[in-house]
Amino acid sequence: MTEVSFAQHGMWVTERMGAGSAYHMPIVICFDGSHAPDPAVLAKACASVVARHPLLGRAVREHDGVPHLVPATRSPSLETGESVEEAVRRPFDLENGPLVRFTLVGDTLVIVAHHLVFDGGSKDILVADLAAFAAGAVPPPLEPLDHAAGQRERVADLLGEARAFWADRWREPDETVVPGGVLRSRGGGPGRLLEFTLDVPDLSGLTRFEVLHAALHALLMSYGNADVVTAVDLSTRTAESAGHVGPFVNELAVFSSPSPDAPFATFAAGLRAELRSLYAYREVPLARAVAGLRPHAALAPVSVSYRRAPATYGAGPAEGFGQVDWLAFNHAVRGALQLQVLDPADPADPADRTDGSDGAAVTAPGMTASLRYDPGELTDPVGFADDLRAVLAAIAQDPTRSLEMLPTREPVVAWPVPSSMTAGAVPAVEDTVDTGAGVDLDDPLAAEIRAIWEEVLKLAPIEPNDDIFELGGHSLTITQIIARMRKRLGVEVELDDFFDNPTIAGVLQVIRR
Repeated sequence: MTEVSFAQHGMWVTERMGAGSAYHMPIVICFDGSHAPDPAVLAKACASVVARHPLLGRAVREHDGVPHLVPATRSPSLETGESVEEAVRRPFDLENGPLVRFTLVGDTLVIVAHHLVFDGGSKDILVADLAAFAAGAVPPPLEPLDHAAGQRERVADLLGEARAFWADRWREPDETVVPGGVLRSRGGGPGRLLEFTLDVPDLSGLTRFEVLHAALHALLMSYGNADVVTAVDLSTRTAESAGHVGPFVNELAVFSSPSPDAPFATFAAGLRAELRSLYAYREVPLARAVAGLRPHAALAPVSVSYRRAPATYGAGPAEGFGQVDWLAFNHAVRGALQLQVLDPADPADPADRTDGSDGAAVTAPGMTASLRYDPGELTDPVGFADDLRAVLAAIAQDPTRSLEMLPTREPVVAWPVPSSMTAGAVPAVEDTVDTGAGVDLDDPLAAEIRAIWEEVLKLAPIEPNDDIFELGGHSLTITQIIARMRKRLGVEVELDDFFDNPTIAGVLQVIRR
């Protein structure tokens, strides 16, 4: 039994709050008649992949409020299915596992792993290993890896600096205005898909992702958002994790307040500097660095993830194995708008670049964009995609153009109204219970709750109105306290109630209410 990593704990918490298939990570491999392996060979290859990457054969089980990785009650094996969508959407049993499944639907292999044990880079590794095993080859052996233990040590060393870094940066993301609506959701749930290509110019001193990211911020500014925030997935892989599958990723937030008269190139360079300043703390979960941060499937309504395509992308069947859909849709979205991009270009290869003219920027081959969105909030996804492409085209023509001169649709003049001020909304303070003037610690229930807090936080004494976040608590300590109260007292306090009432007095009143 192994304690989960920080990323796994965050996903485990939000999954329990309800995320649908938002954490399902599918790979779809289509075989044609000449490349389809024998089902028995494919089944053996799948079993060999799981043996090589035992994390795929695990489950996540709670022990005293702390999730741990344990062996699944059964080993993953090749199954047959009736549809790709059913194979992708089918829920995982986190407590019993396994957290990967292989389903053969006709001549199509559907591999679905839960994000608890997988990330975007793991797709490349799994497909390469599967192809090797199916061809009768044996990949080089891997050294055992305990990523979570090493990460805990590294995060402990960085935590003080990370808290100082985020102290003057973090603010709760507000609503994001888009034409025809407002993006608010930070949860996980059903979503829709729009796929398109993006021609991203190659600007001096910037990576293609940095250009795209700055263009996205500029577009959101043009919609009427004076302050812009995007959630960005950052890899936490180390040299030791090379070749291993796992959730080597951390989501962090990038904030900007674009000046309309700033040249795009200047704004993009500043946003690049801000993004790169995050890299020193890329392994530190924001929930550990920012007190009182509630669990969400997405840190902000708008998120973006980027990765380079594997070498076989666009070259036909991967290693003679099959045609791979690297961005297969999981029929869900985290947040309101989730932009995933796959970049086929090698920036070191001049042959991959298309020269501009009249001083225009160089443009490399188009990225594949997968826009996952909540249709209740983003009502015009095609318009959004067209706007983003128009901004990129204008940047390619003249990177020194000011942000206010970039193309956009009709300006949005109505600024988003905080939800606490909308008609009928209840101010956040009224969501908490009245803790009263004091708590009688001779009350057996109050005394037992206090004892549990002091055990978990390893602090004493803790007073009835001490805030758990000011005492150094976070989501993991809260889940431990909830588990111990459930076991000892037979009471269940919801995570949201705990965040709304983060004191012994508040929790006591929630229970009695």
